[in-house]
Amino acid sequence: MTFNEGANLDTSQVTGGGKGGAIVGGGIGGLLLMLLVAFLGGNPLDGGTSSGFDVNQVLTGGSESSSIDVSECKTGADANENDVCRIIGTVNSAQDYWTDALPADINRQYREAQTVIYSGATQSPCGTASNQTGPFYCPSDERVYIDASFFDQLSSQFGADGGNLAQMYVVAHEYGHHVQNILGILAKGQDGQTGPRSGGVRIELMADCFAGVWANHAASTQDAQGNTLIKPLTQADIDSALSAAAAVGDDHIQEELGGGRVNQDTWTHGSSESRQRWFQTGYESGNLNSCDTFSTNDL
Repeated sequence: MTFNEGANLDTSQVTGGGKGGAIVGGGIGGLLLMLLVAFLGGNPLDGGTSSGFDVNQVLTGGSESSSIDVSECKTGADANENDVCRIIGTVNSAQDYWTDALPADINRQYREAQTVIYSGATQSPCGTASNQTGPFYCPSDERVYIDASFFDQLSSQFGADGGNLAQMYVVAHEYGHHVQNILGILAKGQDGQTGPRSGGVRIELMADCFAGVWANHAASTQDAQGNTLIKPLTQADIDSALSAAAAVGDDHIQEELGGGRVNQDTWTHGSSESRQRWFQTGYESGNLNSCDTFSTNDL
């Protein structure tokens, strides 16, 4: 996926992070930690605290951090070249889409959510975000937390192809959680259960579907001056997003971390196949009404 070089990036929708303390996992990256603990015989719910859509697994340790300078992220050309600027461009696009889509589709108003881009660790009301937890959405302050170095791990350790839309899918997924929060759906993920049909998995697959809905409309999103942000998607772009969805599937992560063994009872986010399928469902329909993962057991 390519940004239009002359499009303008709105850095007011993001902020840089500061220093944090204990490392707490949650969100699309935190599932790596949860599944490892569960697969090795621990209970991922023990000692966990809720981040609104996921159960956080607390680990010992800390991480040095530094603030992120976003002042150099000015145009779509910058977003094409730089991971941090690409996050900003994706935030701008996702929020432009949902600002129009929610009132039009279901008569609900969208409210903007800032993204905190940090390096190392930063504090959030849902716990300390770190480069070991991966991106997550915190409903307490309605912010998305992302350490851009997660994208390297997604590619090098878990096999995502490293393409732009693979990274942008991650951001769009987290904004899917924000939409769920606005709609009052997010709490359904807090049923205290794990497994392929648990509330948590349904919430995650719905966020994947919402990311696909955004992708369908991404090439029509605009900056504040009316410039189109993103060029039309190619099949290679879609394949890139699907590779990221597969990389963060519970079964794939367990195979990577557990020597090929898979335990469905511990799943928190859904299989690779399910994550790909629900992203594809959203992309092909272009409508969030196709994303009701709570009305089906075909997950």
